[in-house]
Amino acid sequence: MSAVLAAVLVVGTVGVAAQSAAAAPPAEKSAAVAPRTSVGQPSLSPTPYQGWNTYYGLGGDYTSAQVLNVADFLVSSGLAKKGYDIVWLDGGWQSATPRGTDGKLQGDPTRFPGGMGALAAAIHAKGLKAGIYTDAGPYIPGSCGLGSYGHYQTDADTFAAWGFDAVKVDFLCGITANLDPKTVYTEFATALRNNSSHRPIIFNLCNPVTSPDWGNYPESQQSTNSWSYAPQIAESWRTYTDAGFVGMMKYSDMLRNFDANARHPEAAGPGHWNDPDYLGPELGMTDEEFRTQMSLWSMSAAPLVIASDPRKLSAASLSSLTNSDVLAIDQDPLGKQAVRVGAAGVDETWVKPMADGSVAVALLNRGDSATEIQTTAGAVGVDAARITVKDAWTHTVTEARDIIRAEVPAHGAALLTVAKATGAPGTPRLLVSAPQVTAVNGSAVTPTSSLLTSGGTTLTVAVTLRNDGTTPVASPSVTLSVPDGWSAKPNGSQPLLVRPGGAEKVDFSVTVPGSATVGAHEVSASVGDVTSPALRVTIAPPPPSGTGFALSHQPWISATSGWMTPAVDQSVGGGNPIKVAGTVYPTGLGVASPSDITYYLGGACTKLTGVVGIDDVVNNVGPEGGTATFSVATDGTTKWDSGVVARGSGVPFTVDVTGAQVLVLHVGDAGDGGYNDRADWAAPTIDCT
Repeated sequence: MSAVLAAVLVVGTVGVAAQSAAAAPPAEKSAAVAPRTSVGQPSLSPTPYQGWNTYYGLGGDYTSAQVLNVADFLVSSGLAKKGYDIVWLDGGWQSATPRGTDGKLQGDPTRFPGGMGALAAAIHAKGLKAGIYTDAGPYIPGSCGLGSYGHYQTDADTFAAWGFDAVKVDFLCGITANLDPKTVYTEFATALRNNSSHRPIIFNLCNPVTSPDWGNYPESQQSTNSWSYAPQIAESWRTYTDAGFVGMMKYSDMLRNFDANARHPEAAGPGHWNDPDYLGPELGMTDEEFRTQMSLWSMSAAPLVIASDPRKLSAASLSSLTNSDVLAIDQDPLGKQAVRVGAAGVDETWVKPMADGSVAVALLNRGDSATEIQTTAGAVGVDAARITVKDAWTHTVTEARDIIRAEVPAHGAALLTVAKATGAPGTPRLLVSAPQVTAVNGSAVTPTSSLLTSGGTTLTVAVTLRNDGTTPVASPSVTLSVPDGWSAKPNGSQPLLVRPGGAEKVDFSVTVPGSATVGAHEVSASVGDVTSPALRVTIAPPPPSGTGFALSHQPWISATSGWMTPAVDQSVGGGNPIKVAGTVYPTGLGVASPSDITYYLGGACTKLTGVVGIDDVVNNVGPEGGTATFSVATDGTTKWDSGVVARGSGVPFTVDVTGAQVLVLHVGDAGDGGYNDRADWAAPTIDCT
């Protein structure tokens, strides 16, 4: 369910919530729900379940043929063999009139000509399980596609008779009708456990309501409260709003959901799981960022449900989804959810005890450049003088003393399993740092693994080797991998030995040709099969030229937006011209908070002018939200700050950018969350030589 769509629907229907609740039919009565931990009751999900869901990949207008084609791919690709065996229909399967004259839900007869039971049977024939979707609220057209309130027992019996093995129960109309989620979800669970076919059915409690993302709701109605009652009635429960939108899942939103999901690890365990939402390969995250999601979801003992259309995924994405060591951490029978060790921050350590006595450790780098992260065996609960460290992503096993350290890429996570070492010393744990630029054209710079420069430069690059093992590493040979057309040569000789606990540095000269392609390039170092995170060298486009130049027409270095993507000469979300306080501007940038847009000026510009404000399109959505802050920074120094800007006013600005190399346009949420923050940089105009 799209958070933006949900927000729009909630704003549009909140005025009729009480009326809708009063008009809803009474809930059916059924026997008391059995606690999920009852003696003798088989667990439907002793480890986190896995599968695929239609919502992100196929949208809401899918057909039985499409679903079965994906099911075939789950089998042929090996995904099903790796555990992704639930084919889960999200909203959209129902008929235009969801409930027939007999009071039962009905599928769309055109898109599902054989009926829903036939589809479930066809899925079963492939050795897979079938999942389906409904809403806990009453059917309110415009707020949800179908609703089960007042029909819980009928719908539970229908799903069971059709042969479905799992059901996701949303709360779109539930919140519109102002229902209490604990009450209605317990009633639905009761009906589901007592279905007339006696069919075991996994229950995914999907309340995505959060504040301020959806508006202002009491804690009892939000997903952040589900942990307090859901473990007794469901196999899983959503812990926050959606991790993305149809066709888009961002790294920042993935991290937001991970953090919310981490609040109550004690609620999770065999048979009942915190659910941070779906996996989003190739929906907006890089391969590295998706590997981070896989690492964090596995550490969280989270259900692993693929959101993307798996038929379109790259070999890299499929490899990440099916990595056996990563899946083993998620599927560990002890069923513990990871907790953070130490402080929250850009670099974090997360620890998960495993059934075999080992410990899974995730070293998370939330930052924008590669970094070294370390902890100790004692800090993660391993009492040993020597430890084995297995890298879940590369499957390599090395030995260390008591230091657990990794070189972690930007937006990356090292995923390790750590155990007490026994017997003869093993392969020493050798780390190769991300290459760092220490000089440009012979002039020293603060060492960095993320550099913005132009073509035709010579870089001095340093690589550090660390031996965390118990035996020395003899004659390591460091090689540098550079883009085609670039050159790299060592400055001096390679080290003869890296002693246990020691470090050695190797310098290189890297020549960037004048013809280097504009954009990001990677330089990595390796010793044998140990490869470093990459140094990112971004070749800037030529700076703007001329007076009165529309900055929105200059290629940016990077751009972020709180939701969707930054829009050029349009309001964010697409299709609308930039309009602030009744004035339409032909040029500009539309973003949602928080946002940073970075440009290379190369010292060639002098003055930036424009107007900032909240786009008038917010008035078509609702009165909530719609405040932001705007600021302009050059070379890391803030030059102008708007303060809080509300809808209905345009704030002009003039900023001296003389001599600046890098320009950043920043938008903040004004402290009230990003809801309805459709922010505009209207007519940004720059004067350059």
